[in-house]
Amino acid sequence: MTINLHAIDCDVHPTVPGMKALLPYLDDYWRDSVEERGIGSLESISYPPNSPLTARDEWRGTGGLAGTDVTQLSETVFGRFGSSLAICNCLYGVQLVFAEDMARAFTRALNDWIVKEWLDKDARLRASIVVPLQNIEYAVDEIERCASDRRFVQVLVLAMEEAPLGRRSNWPVYAAAERHGLPLGVHAGSAYRHPVTSLGWPSYYIEDYAAQAQGFQSQLTSLIAEGVFAKFPSLKVVLMESGVTWLPGFLWRFSKFWRGLRTEVPWVDRPPDEIVRDHVRLTVQPFDVPEDSEAAERAIEHLRSDDILLFASDYPHWQFDGDEAMPKAIPRALYRKILVDNPLATYPRLKEAVR
Repeated sequence: MTINLHAIDCDVHPTVPGMKALLPYLDDYWRDSVEERGIGSLESISYPPNSPLTARDEWRGTGGLAGTDVTQLSETVFGRFGSSLAICNCLYGVQLVFAEDMARAFTRALNDWIVKEWLDKDARLRASIVVPLQNIEYAVDEIERCASDRRFVQVLVLAMEEAPLGRRSNWPVYAAAERHGLPLGVHAGSAYRHPVTSLGWPSYYIEDYAAQAQGFQSQLTSLIAEGVFAKFPSLKVVLMESGVTWLPGFLWRFSKFWRGLRTEVPWVDRPPDEIVRDHVRLTVQPFDVPEDSEAAERAIEHLRSDDILLFASDYPHWQFDGDEAMPKAIPRALYRKILVDNPLATYPRLKEAVR
């Protein structure tokens, strides 16, 4: 099937309604384990189900959950929002599991569930491969297992995993991603191995939500300083739900310090801001800029690249009012790039659907 593109939604969220939905995709041993141990759900507290930010009321269905129905998702994303393709990023708490074998089994089941219950039911949907970073060998195996299905267009990890993403122990994952032409998607969320703030555990969800930007900054620093982009020059990284306006000031500071400390990291052979412009992309929801076109233009100008932003509705998360998923303040002259050109340049497999 080929598609005439109007927009590519780079971040939508199918919701697993509960562990029972994954039972058909588990082998007998793990199915029995789930039933005998009474494992009902793996929901992450990164997105509390009843939080207003997690979903609009109009999108909630049975049990107050949103994003559980492929028909409703398609009607909203492809109908109301006007997209032609959409990438499913499933945020189910397989990263919370400490047992490596259990994490592997649940992750495999989750990816198989995405294929059968979502991708097979709407040809306009694509998906990210969720990987169990609890064990790097298992994570690579899952990429190799899923990559033959060309509807998988990305590898998905959380912004706050167990360790910095740039660590050399993670490099086999990036090698597999680069080999298959898959960007690394880093999405807001935590495995909760460590506090989500640099000062310890917060008291309120609003603190957790706001602190995600700190996690993205730390991961971006790690990926650059450890030399991931020098080792894997074709790898793209997509930061999803990171916000946007933190990046220019962060890059100015990081690049300034790199000039004084670069002997420590000789593989970082050019300023970090240049590396980011070549390798890193950000989704536009949430777009943390006032609805003032002049302020938005200044913010985008500070990014120093028209290639860095990707369209995303973040359905069913609630980041905007009405049906205009593209932030109003973004200049019209950039619409085509953000809606279509930049996603196509970032995700090579999406080009296979274009006519």
